[in-house]
Amino acid sequence: MRLVNLQYLKLTQFSGSRLFSKIHNFKMRLPYVNPESSTFSSEDNAAILSRVQARRSPRPLQPLDLTLLHSPNVADGWNSFLGAIRTKTSLADDVREIAICRVAVINEAWYEWGHHAPLAKAGGVSDEGIKVLGDRGLGGEAGKGVLNAKQMSVVRFTDEMTSNVKVPDEVFAELKKHFSEQEVVEITATVAAYNCVSRFLVALDVGEKNSTKGPGL
Repeated sequence: MRLVNLQYLKLTQFSGSRLFSKIHNFKMRLPYVNPESSTFSSEDNAAILSRVQARRSPRPLQPLDLTLLHSPNVADGWNSFLGAIRTKTSLADDVREIAICRVAVINEAWYEWGHHAPLAKAGGVSDEGIKVLGDRGLGGEAGKGVLNAKQMSVVRFTDEMTSNVKVPDEVFAELKKHFSEQEVVEITATVAAYNCVSRFLVALDVGEKNSTKGPGL
């Protein structure tokens, strides 16, 4: 497989058949895959690459994609699952992005935070709410008056799932007060999925954010 040399190239855009780059010193633990390599000349792998590109469009392929594509079949399954979590649930944008942001903060996945904090804001979370979400030690009444009760139930549920795996009955009961059974399943799946994403990102230092200290608010 032909690979991009990370000591010299930083991917800035991939569009069509061209790969745009600039000089940079990378720290990511694996080289990013070059989508122009012969690996994607086979019909099956070309179709996988097209599906990943289609989900990202109109944006270019992201560093996460260019890491996952070391294993095209894994990239394909990941693309389908995360596509459903991101775009095919019934969750409101603020609820989904609050859950993802809290996973990012607790797991110190700053690449994930950098992508999803702006989406939380676009989904209706205030600037002060973003600051609250970026506080790893958030708990109890810390977010009261900034995040509403529904949003705080998502924060507490996400924090317990991410930090402790087991969720106390009272935390689950509070979540269930605000959401339908379908939404509870979708919130739980979102938290689980982005714990998977964050652990992958941090283990390989995808996006070269492991040296970042905090969310940079």
